[in-house]
Amino acid sequence: MQDLIPKISKDTETRMVKSIDALKTDLGKIRTGRAHAGLLDHVQVDYYGSRSPLNQVANISVGDARSLTVTPWDKGMLQAIEKAIQESGLGLNPAAAGQTIRVPLPMLTEERRKELGKVVRTEGENAKIAIRNIRRDCITHLKDLLKKKEISQDDEKRALDAVQKLTDRFTAEVDKLVAAKEQDIMAV
Repeated sequence: MQDLIPKISKDTETRMVKSIDALKTDLGKIRTGRAHAGLLDHVQVDYYGSRSPLNQVANISVGDARSLTVTPWDKGMLQAIEKAIQESGLGLNPAAAGQTIRVPLPMLTEERRKELGKVVRTEGENAKIAIRNIRRDCITHLKDLLKKKEISQDDEKRALDAVQKLTDRFTAEVDKLVAAKEQDIMAV
């Protein structure tokens, strides 16, 4: 019986870690003023009739702080990759240069930086909601165990305190990630 609580706590923590990882992934897709290869991760290329992620048909590297270099493994894919980057909705304008494609990153306007800040805060709030939902699920599970007399009231109280501490820790982590990303976006 006593091994139920550590199992529930571990499951809750694992799910909260996944929420943080999802937030990091989502924040990584938001473009700042600097180049990073992950910016093009979600771009899909028409690779001989099937949609493939860009990073599976080309090598993406950082040329300098303001540009990316995409080198297709199949030289015949140059135009398809260029078109996919243009149509990605990232506001990028790639240019073929021999066997590679240079993707210069335009400067962000102040207005666009503020919009991106709002998007970052929304992503952070979504992550907090996910964490609170996980906490709610855990609390419901603990209350059910108490009703079934599988755990004592003292055990439930200790477990609820532990879950609240986990929730506070992960919520603080979300705040830290959001603040760092906002600062990154606002840096000129």
